[in-house]
Amino acid sequence: MNAESPSTGGLNLPQAFLLLATNDKDGEPEVPQPVLRAALAGAILAELDLLGAIELQGKHVRATGAAPESDFQHQLELIRDKSRPHTPRRWVSMLESRAELHRVYEGMAALGIVDHVGEKHLGLFRTTRYPERDHATEAGLLEKSQAALGGAPADPRTTALLALLRATGLIDKVFPAADQDRIRELTHDHWPARAVADELRMIKLAEAEAAT
Repeated sequence: MNAESPSTGGLNLPQAFLLLATNDKDGEPEVPQPVLRAALAGAILAELDLLGAIELQGKHVRATGAAPESDFQHQLELIRDKSRPHTPRRWVSMLESRAELHRVYEGMAALGIVDHVGEKHLGLFRTTRYPERDHATEAGLLEKSQAALGGAPADPRTTALLALLRATGLIDKVFPAADQDRIRELTHDHWPARAVADELRMIKLAEAEAAT
């Protein structure tokens, strides 16, 4: 893809995905943590792809040599410095990170889009939630995505967001009336989202084997 800077509300793709994947009122994710972390890793790959920093060459992800500014320089350096190339699913697995998840949320909190709400349980364990503070940014994302699902031309950033929502099973929750044929038309060829779906299938298989 050609280099493309964030446009809707100034959010990068991982931020946009987390915003739609988080309950506005209670600040809890709409999917389990393993799903959220895998999707975030895929969103980071998709962001770097949108910026032209990486691309899929055959079955492997490779750095292009371009060095656009982004919030994910660390992940780009990992991809660039690996002596052996990896598949998209392998990179999703390698980039999954609880710390990165909180870093992206905190970035939105710094922008005033969500609030950081910390809670202590029994005085020992701390949990953090990110309820919505300013709905305008999410409203813009929803409007643009709904237009694309309704047949309007879809830019690569909106397509990537929809593909990630589909891979995590969230698209029907966020857009329950969307036409399924249109969803498939827009998202079927998005390689970072396919990698997320592949990783989630592997997680489910591992959980099933552990339960037997």
